[in-house]
Amino acid sequence: MLSRPRVLHWDPGATDLVAPVIAHPETLQGGFSFMRFRIVCRVPVLVLLAAGFAPAGTAFGAVAELGVRHRIDVAVTAEPDAPIFSRLKSAKGELSFTVRLSANSKESKFFGMLRPSFPDITVPDGAGKPLVQQTKLWEEDVCHQRRGLPKVTVTQLRGHFGEGEGRIEISAINRHIGVLVPPDELTPGIKLDQGSDSFGLFYAFRAQTRNSRLNVDLKIYPIDCFL
Repeated sequence: MLSRPRVLHWDPGATDLVAPVIAHPETLQGGFSFMRFRIVCRVPVLVLLAAGFAPAGTAFGAVAELGVRHRIDVAVTAEPDAPIFSRLKSAKGELSFTVRLSANSKESKFFGMLRPSFPDITVPDGAGKPLVQQTKLWEEDVCHQRRGLPKVTVTQLRGHFGEGEGRIEISAINRHIGVLVPPDELTPGIKLDQGSDSFGLFYAFRAQTRNSRLNVDLKIYPIDCFL
């Protein structure tokens, strides 16, 4: 004989008003199991939805954007056939030059002329040693978006080596339209192989004088940073 169906009511403290549930006990037991299964299954779905719609940088932390800033170093060398090596070894001298620099980005803008000078130079024994050791010329303080390398051009090189009758004057400039080519022409923008050293990856460019056979080498270092 089938047992009489039991009448079950929800907890009186429940907020929802529902009609009594009348069913066989086995049927009710299966129904409640199904309800529990639906509730449990909904939990991971809600978690995934929350993760999908959470704004970036709010619930799970913002990811910093990678930017860059630049450093420019300079060094001066002489070619093996430079006149200073044949006539003025170990002589004293000085050099100064002008560098036009343009480095523009959304966060940082710079345009101007840099005029470094080196007043106490000793001519080395040979071309294997520099006239001017690598020196920092310019460096950005502000991290900015990547907009390519700064535009840097050596426009003029002046100086002298030795004293008296053997003194060698250096006066090299760029070629300009409508002006006679200077005797000691300065040719900028000669691209050298990129490399790396203790400061990191660098891109190298050279300005070279025709007669005095001097090289002004520029190294541009891109330094990673966070915006």
